[in-house]
Amino acid sequence: MTAKDYLHYIVHEIHRTIVATVDDDGLPVTCAIDMMDCDDSSLYFLTAKGKRFYDRLIKRGFLALTAMKGEDTMSSVAVSVRGKVRELGFEKIPALFDKNPYMREIYPTDESMKALTAFQIYEGDGEWFDLSKKPIERASFSFGKSEDKAEGYFITDRCIGCGSCLDVCPQNCIDLSDTPADIRQENCLHCGNCLSACPTGAVVRR
Repeated sequence: MTAKDYLHYIVHEIHRTIVATVDDDGLPVTCAIDMMDCDDSSLYFLTAKGKRFYDRLIKRGFLALTAMKGEDTMSSVAVSVRGKVRELGFEKIPALFDKNPYMREIYPTDESMKALTAFQIYEGDGEWFDLSKKPIERASFSFGKSEDKAEGYFITDRCIGCGSCLDVCPQNCIDLSDTPADIRQENCLHCGNCLSACPTGAVVRR
């Protein structure tokens, strides 16, 4: 899947997200926000200019969000994003209402809609985590001008191929067919067991 696919999944398969911003005391604040539209490299949402959420967006220009879908933990898919936001103003609001007609039940008149403004998440990175797959499936992505970052655990040339890491890996996602061994990043839980078990310090975290 591409970044476009993940952004599309957030909007059309999940829609409602939990968004975190930071207040003036440096403390996190969460709220439920619908992601109402997307394109190849951004997400769009709206809020009222009178809300504290709006103030935090303007002051910080940054947010993080998580969207989840599934009947229970073991059938769930989670997509997390953190990125830069910018205000677009009222011009995009009618288009967002057309794609999300339920908003007219909340703001039923043209006059009431004037309280709203649109925002774009235009640059960021994210993570896909699918617990319904066996083994689990995870992937990282970036959009806008943000670049993918290598995160998780990796095995260096200090590996002696002893297999201690595989013995403690809950997803059996370490390949010992060569030395150094290789962690299949798309299945890794990032639990850190391999780091703790390695007798030579060959496992590193990035």
